[in-house]
Amino acid sequence: MESHKLGESEGLTFFLARPEDYDDVMAISHDIYEGNDYLPCRYHSWMTEPDRLVIIARRGSRLVALESSLVVDGGKTVVVEGLRVCPTERGLGLAGVIQRFADGYVKKVYPTVKNKRLTRADNPGPEKLSKFTYLDKRAILSLCGDSETFDGFVSYLKAKLSVSDGSTRYPLVTKRIDQAALKGLLLNPDVSSRLQLPGGAIIQDWQPLDLLESNLEVLARRNLSWFVDDLNEKHLFMSFHTPLYPVPFNGGSLRLNIDMFGTDASLAKRALTAHLNTVKGDIQSTVLIHVYMHPSLWEVMRQFCEGHDGVNHWRNYWEQLFLERELL
Repeated sequence: MESHKLGESEGLTFFLARPEDYDDVMAISHDIYEGNDYLPCRYHSWMTEPDRLVIIARRGSRLVALESSLVVDGGKTVVVEGLRVCPTERGLGLAGVIQRFADGYVKKVYPTVKNKRLTRADNPGPEKLSKFTYLDKRAILSLCGDSETFDGFVSYLKAKLSVSDGSTRYPLVTKRIDQAALKGLLLNPDVSSRLQLPGGAIIQDWQPLDLLESNLEVLARRNLSWFVDDLNEKHLFMSFHTPLYPVPFNGGSLRLNIDMFGTDASLAKRALTAHLNTVKGDIQSTVLIHVYMHPSLWEVMRQFCEGHDGVNHWRNYWEQLFLERELL
């Protein structure tokens, strides 16, 4: 363990996390994110991901906190993820301690980093927000269903599209996009304004990335399924979903994250249906679906998904805040 030791501060000892720390990390993660925690699935891949630092804090031999940092934007930005504190230590300032240590260590290893970015689901209040620059927000639509009713739900949405269109042209208005075309789209100078990207960035599953060629490598590692509208070459809507992954919810469920960019409600409905249609054959248990979108779309998308007994709203309106501060 000593070879992974990074230093000490305020009564805690800090280490680079290792695969063998997994059980200790899970022990402090019980009930995080209401059972939606991604870390049980992603912890081991984090151990080997390029430009990621995962730091744990111990009090004596007991693990009490974790924070992960991913350096992106060509080395200019660190994205903070996975912050958690042992339940018995919460409210005692440990989150601040590990964040301060991690900030300093990131600057030591990556001296070119200038900014720290994060996304969070709750509004921390004006005092904490004052430490950051607020960049933007997205609305989140959350649904819950199971394998027995999921096919029926997708068929229900397709039927709704046919009625609203007066046709059955649903499959023709969203299409997959390959990596070459994706590069051209994301590096186009006007894509941010055309798709109204939050803070001018792509946010993939809570991870904000500027539109830089170096970040395309990060996105490529995620094995995303991309769709764009097929109306013209100047796409007005873009979306992607992360592959289904297991979460602890309800004793073991699947989670599907869909990120949408654009404000056209008709295209948003088609994109959602296309993504759900793509994964329906892989649903084998309860599935939690989180759709991240421009706030103007939330109500119309909520109504679009209503009316089917098998898939229900899992949570009322909530938001994803996109924050930044200078890393001194």
